[in-house]
Amino acid sequence: MPLLEPEPGSPRPAAPPPPAPDRVPDALAGGTPEPLRGELTALLGAGKVLWKVSDLVRYASDASPYRFVPQVVVVAEDVGDVSAVLAYARAEGREVVFRAAGTSLNGQAQGEDILVDVRRHWAGVEVLDGGARARIRPGTTVVRANAALARHGRVLGPDPASAIACTVGGVVANNASGMTAGTTRDSYRTLASLTFVLPSGTVVDTADPAADEKLARAEPGLCAGLMAIKAEIEADAELTARVRAKYAIKNTNGYRLDAFLDGSTPVAVLRGLMVGSEGTLGFLSEVVFDTVALDRVLSTALLFFPTLSAAAAAVPRFNDAGAVAVELMDGNTLRASVSVDGVPADWARLPRETAALLVEFRAPDEPALGRYERAAAEVLTGLRLVAPVASVTNRFTRDARTIAGYWKARKAFVTAVGGARPAGTTLITEDFAVPPARLAEACEALLELQRGHGFDAAVAGHAAHGNLHFLLAFDAADPADVARYAAFMDAFCRMTVGRFDGSLKAEHATGRNIAPFLELEWGPRATELMWRTKRLVDPAGVLAPRVVLDRDPQAHLRGLKTIPGIEAVADPCIECGFCEPTCPSSDLTTTPRQRIVLRREMMRQATGSPVRGELLAAYGYDAVDTCAGDSTCALACPVGIDTGALMKDFRHRRHSPREERIAALTAEHFGAVEAAARLAVAAADRAGDRLARAVTGLARGAVRPGLVPRWLPEIPGAAARPLPRTARTGAHAVYYPACVNRVFGEPERHRGPALPQAVVDVSERAGRPVWIPADVAGTCCATIWHSKGYEAANAVMANRVVEAAWGWTAGGTLPLVVDASSCALGLAREVVPYLTDANRELHGELTVVDSVVWAAEELLPRLRVLRRAGSAVLHPTCSMRHLGDEAALTAVAEACAEEVVVPDDVRCCAFAGDRGMLHPELTESATAREGAEVRAREYDVYLSANRMCEVGMEHATGRGYRSALLELERATRP
Repeated sequence: MPLLEPEPGSPRPAAPPPPAPDRVPDALAGGTPEPLRGELTALLGAGKVLWKVSDLVRYASDASPYRFVPQVVVVAEDVGDVSAVLAYARAEGREVVFRAAGTSLNGQAQGEDILVDVRRHWAGVEVLDGGARARIRPGTTVVRANAALARHGRVLGPDPASAIACTVGGVVANNASGMTAGTTRDSYRTLASLTFVLPSGTVVDTADPAADEKLARAEPGLCAGLMAIKAEIEADAELTARVRAKYAIKNTNGYRLDAFLDGSTPVAVLRGLMVGSEGTLGFLSEVVFDTVALDRVLSTALLFFPTLSAAAAAVPRFNDAGAVAVELMDGNTLRASVSVDGVPADWARLPRETAALLVEFRAPDEPALGRYERAAAEVLTGLRLVAPVASVTNRFTRDARTIAGYWKARKAFVTAVGGARPAGTTLITEDFAVPPARLAEACEALLELQRGHGFDAAVAGHAAHGNLHFLLAFDAADPADVARYAAFMDAFCRMTVGRFDGSLKAEHATGRNIAPFLELEWGPRATELMWRTKRLVDPAGVLAPRVVLDRDPQAHLRGLKTIPGIEAVADPCIECGFCEPTCPSSDLTTTPRQRIVLRREMMRQATGSPVRGELLAAYGYDAVDTCAGDSTCALACPVGIDTGALMKDFRHRRHSPREERIAALTAEHFGAVEAAARLAVAAADRAGDRLARAVTGLARGAVRPGLVPRWLPEIPGAAARPLPRTARTGAHAVYYPACVNRVFGEPERHRGPALPQAVVDVSERAGRPVWIPADVAGTCCATIWHSKGYEAANAVMANRVVEAAWGWTAGGTLPLVVDASSCALGLAREVVPYLTDANRELHGELTVVDSVVWAAEELLPRLRVLRRAGSAVLHPTCSMRHLGDEAALTAVAEACAEEVVVPDDVRCCAFAGDRGMLHPELTESATAREGAEVRAREYDVYLSANRMCEVGMEHATGRGYRSALLELERATRP
């Protein structure tokens, strides 16, 4: 597989397979051709036009099985940019596709000409009327919107499984609904108003009382045409009845013809048409939702049945009992879910005929939930259930952790099953709906059809609403396999329409895969009205052609992407995009998905191709250098792909043997290195920031910017020496001050003891004294080498510190308390792969505890708080997310402050040890939204749990962050 050159450090495939038929052509090696690049740059500015071939490739894939390479990518900042691009496209005869999260499953977020990114600058939520409504910008994720609303006891009606990544604009544009929305809480039913930009550039705010008057002046032909289509539909009783019947179940196939029946004016009709239009009729710049109540009292069960049809047959009974969600999972789905963290391993041994229902009741209070539970108990008595080997299921529970685990497994349907597909295959995700009463029959028919075409697919879905999803994997590089898939799709569509009169798209929107079958479902009359609507609203055909309407019967077979093999850790990726919102570099360079997409394109290329050369040249900085290595992408990925680990491996392979030897020497002589570092920090502090910046700037130029950190004014002075004197006798824990806290002191504005002294003092006050070993100097958690990919040095220090810790703790008798969250993570988990077998056994006896957890669990119950700050804002670190320690930080803060706030836009600060000094632009980009949220008001204290993260947040906000343990010491100081 790929090797890396020491200079300039780019990954190069050593023995690639033959070039793929869908590889990016050599003609695009230079990026966006002229005059397109120059004209858009002159129109919008260079910073808004992405033109390198690496930019085009990373935007060429979404969560769908399709891949179309744009000619240029525009990062629009406002409505003015959107209008300018649309005007340019009309004048030049070009096409425009809007892309937000890229989580769409049918190629809606891909284009072959101008692709407009409407995620980066389009986030924001304004809660209105006490939470009854919310004004939301289209690049806002559903999870982010709901976080703002949850404080008011409200949420959005749509609840797609991809809520952590998908954006509100995409949800509305596709009318994505999810587990509980059905046909009553989807975007079409819960939108209060829309603001959108038509292909002509006209901006319409449907909440404006004068909107129809303004539209009539600007677009009289459009208004007249819409009213004419409305009159035609209403005059045709048979068609009207057909339209109403089609939307009695979930249906997102084609344009919403019921908008002509529900809307009484042109603006009202357009408001309905925009929902589910997939960006083909206009750009949604702002939406206002009527929210729904957040029922916080839950009771949930995961019920196992002997067959899929038996599970489906039970669905109507739970619907009648009042369940808000009834989710179906077949045996393939259940077995694949074992890749999801927390799913019992015994699911892998379930018979393939097994199926499960995830049933949930929600209520505003305990009495109401009790009534639901009694009704559910009656349903259970009439069911024949089977039990997995060891799983505790088949009963209702209110335990939040258990419920969250059930939903995590269900929501991972696409990604977990897709991650388990055969290597090199392309994943197709389809969804359809039938009348709920015929769900069991539809399940049997689908399984029979799949078997007949040689597919062993996975099936899941929103059974309460008759909505099923299925996944198929095939080799897009094999014409015979593509033909097999095409034959299945033709048979499936005819079965769904002919046998069940169902919807070919229930909630994923038409997309490229179903566009050729639109007329099969709707018939020629309704389909022609949809074509007329498109020509009326977009007469130049500027917006997303071929996404909803396409008369080519083979259109769904065009643009299918091949999946070449890459590094094993990333090979299961289905490019779903769940990782992107959590990635610190997402607004600066690349995301985890894009890093993988770029690697796959390298493998598609022929040896020596100019495209590969350009991709390699850009990859070093765009992917490897600007990865924070925080691995939060692995937490978001349902199959746990750790792209951060892959980038660290690339860094390792970039190193020359000499660099590896030098790194190993620093680990072997770390005591001297630590002392020298503390002296250097002290000298720089005395010399001043200007001189320190100049010296490090010269060093960066003489050596390599990627090796020498840049001095930042927020860097604190040197730590005090020596460490506090403590006694081993009577100690309740061994206290390990991290090397970063042995080198760096506290923020300049801090008044009080340094962190090591504070931890010792507050532990003593609680009657839980700690002991600091005299020989901690010269040891480290090894993260500083691990993050840079220095494996030999990592192994040296990992083994040294574990051997020392085992001795300090008397063979694990005492816990090891670590005062930096990244070091706690390093010692608890990250050192393990680098240990000898003997030391791995020693490590297994250690109990590593983050100091914040120590404080929350052991100290707080025994401490008397004497003073509290008025307000505190927290920055939970990415290491705390990995360890699950965020609640401990909140508990400590709540003991120290009357009001505690965790910003909605919190994520990894990307300081990542010294990466924020190597690439300050990474931290600045990663913290931009959180920083703006923090700066919007003043807080009394700014708290975190890792010294370098605190430096990064101070750099981002201008506010003095410090350890929560320092504040706890102040709050309890006599």
